[in-house]
Amino acid sequence: MARTESNMLALGTVAPEFSLLDTVSQKTMNLHALNGSKGTVIMFICNHCPFVIHVNPEITRLAKDYENMGIRFIAISSNDVENYPEDAPHFMRLKAKAENYTFPYLYDEHQEVAKDYNAACTPDFYLFNGKLKLVYRGQLDDSRPGNKLPLNGKDLRNAIDNLLSGKKIDSNQKPSIGCNIKWKPKV
Repeated sequence: MARTESNMLALGTVAPEFSLLDTVSQKTMNLHALNGSKGTVIMFICNHCPFVIHVNPEITRLAKDYENMGIRFIAISSNDVENYPEDAPHFMRLKAKAENYTFPYLYDEHQEVAKDYNAACTPDFYLFNGKLKLVYRGQLDDSRPGNKLPLNGKDLRNAIDNLLSGKKIDSNQKPSIGCNIKWKPKV
């Protein structure tokens, strides 16, 4: 299992706009229609990565815990589906239903959104404030497949709680660790 760290996009970066297919609703959705009034969590995930499979229960809990507080969650898969067919949109839709995602699961077919966000791994987490400025990027928590640490979303939850209460979010943030994004071969 490869271990790739987040690139740690600069805090304060304005969220790049996107318009992508939601594999659940089969509608094209864009960031400004999806963003939350108080904050937006953008997660780069995929179906097959063991790190994402490990955190799926907690990201589902997080979304349910915060969606009524002005925080929106958006999942994006940017993997090359030709070489990783289990990450194809029809399988993304099945995964979203199986995991009870309450958030859109968008398909980044051309991988431009992942590049715009400087995403490197799955999972990769970004928290933007109500003005879509980056206030947190990094890990969900210290739990990883097989390390027996509790899966509780501590780091991301703390950042969201501080955002909601108007407290300063610590800029000393740990990168996420997961599988590398499966980039399409350069032609």
